[in-house]
Amino acid sequence: MSLTEFLSDLDNKCFSDTMTKCCASTQWVRQMTASRPFDHDEQLFAMATQIWWSLAKDDWREAFAAHPRIGDVDSLRAKFSNTQSWASGEQSGVTGASEETLSQLAVGNDRYWKRFGYIFIVFATGKTASEMLDILERRLDNHAGDEIRIAAEEQLKITLLRLEKLVD
Repeated sequence: MSLTEFLSDLDNKCFSDTMTKCCASTQWVRQMTASRPFDHDEQLFAMATQIWWSLAKDDWREAFAAHPRIGDVDSLRAKFSNTQSWASGEQSGVTGASEETLSQLAVGNDRYWKRFGYIFIVFATGKTASEMLDILERRLDNHAGDEIRIAAEEQLKITLLRLEKLVD
C-alpha cells in the first residue's frame, strides 16, 4: 500500500494526529490537512516540503520542541511517548556511547539552548554519538540566522523520513 492510499483512508482528525507524529508544527499539520487529497506519494512529499519552507520561524521552533534532546533517554521515555519508537531508532547512535560522550552531548545541548533558544536538531539516523557531538560543536559557532535554517533543514529530513515510516 502506498503512503497516499494509507492516508486517504483517514478522516481529518486521524490524518492530523498522524501528521503531528511526523512534525509537531501545528501550522504544518493544518496546511497538510487542508491540502488533501494527494494523488501520489511524490505530491505528498512535495507538499510537505513546500509547506515546511513557507512557515515562520516560530512554527519551526514548535516542531523542534517536540523532539527529545540528543542522547536524553529519560526525556525520550517520559515526554515523547507518542514518537518514542521513532525517536529512539533515529537516535540509536547514542546507544553504547561512552559516559564521557553522553556527558559532552548534554553540556553541548545546554550550550546550544542558551545560544539559540531551542534544542539542537540533527538528522540523527545513521550517525554515531561522536558524529552528532562533532556536528553539535561545529554548529555552536553558526550565526543565529544561519543556524535556524540548518535546524529547519534537519527537521525536514526527519519529517520526510517519518512520513515514509508510516507505511513500514
